Amino acid sequence: MDDAVTDDQRMLLDASARLIADTCPLDRVRERAYEDAAFAGAYRRQAAGLGGYSMLVPETLGGGTISGNGVLDAALIAYQRGRLLQPGPFVGTNVVAYALAMAGNEDQRNVLAALISGEASASWVVADSPGAPAMDGVVSATPTGAGFRLSGDATFVEEPGPGGWFLFTAAGADGPGLFLVSRDEPGLGVEPLGSLDLTRRYVALHLDALDVPASALVENDGGAANLIDALLALACVLTASESVGAMDYELAMTVKYAKDRIAFGRPIGSFQAVKHSLADTSLLLEMSKAITRAAAQHVGDADGYGPQAASMAKAFVGDSGIDLAQSCFQTFGGIGFTWEHDQHLYLRRLTSDAAFFGDPSWHRERLCQLSGI
Repeated sequence: MDDAVTDDQRMLLDASARLIADTCPLDRVRERAYEDAAFAGAYRRQAAGLGGYSMLVPETLGGGTISGNGVLDAALIAYQRGRLLQPGPFVGTNVVAYALAMAGNEDQRNVLAALISGEASASWVVADSPGAPAMDGVVSATPTGAGFRLSGDATFVEEPGPGGWFLFTAAGADGPGLFLVSRDEPGLGVEPLGSLDLTRRYVALHLDALDVPASALVENDGGAANLIDALLALACVLTASESVGAMDYELAMTVKYAKDRIAFGRPIGSFQAVKHSLADTSLLLEMSKAITRAAAQHVGDADGYGPQAASMAKAFVGDSGIDLAQSCFQTFGGIGFTWEHDQHLYLRRLTSDAAFFGDPSWHRERLCQLSGI
């Protein structure tokens, strides 16, 4: 994804890489340093200083882009984050920031400022089961005299941490709506979940008749359904970009091992079977880069093809990422299965990313629906 970038985008990529290497390299990720609230807050603020959470927000609200296409710029940051499996809800925070920038009320604009500055994180709540977003609402919303009552359960939600926010997709009598709720809201049940992905934290949410004020509703003149479609396209592009970064780093790690590992007096990468496997794996990576960059361009240009392009990228990268990781396991052999080796962390991340915001099967079905098939 970084093969054809402007000078300004190259500076953004390089600065992001330095921040990650200095602040949260893989050994810190293994130590789960991000679970410390002080560390997480400091890291977010440094990332925010590089524009990590503002690329999808207009300049009038404190945001701004590098290239004029904020989605592409954010995707490049996501790619760099994916290379070293960075923790924290980067995708969710950017998606929620975009929603608040497009349709947030005055109270919610204060939350937007906190997200842009890195003072808080956010997650979009759109799934009641892994791999299948509930576009019509993951919880229910019933009007009350003073606001709304939210009820239901959600799972596979990234933990934004103390002081964070959840943007719920809720089903109502007049269609789906979006509601912004504090992670620390009394009455909101937050249940930590075990996860295949060891680099991030996930929770299940339980809402048992949770009353929220009318100001929690994120209103949109074009209808919440249109905004939800836009949020899904953004989430898919940024998640695919993180996956491509992980794929790129893992393949480079594997190629280096194939050159360094000696067997029968020669590098194992010189054997035909290994060379062919790595060549096929490299093709998966290059195709994933191309389709993800194209999707980011379409979504950022708002040319009407963004939802289809985003689902194509999410489906293709979801399958390809797992295939690439499994292929790399074959080159590493037994050492790749050890706890001390980083290989399993990449397989875990890529497998989780494949299901996040819709698995490949779900997006292939969505493509049929978008195409009227």
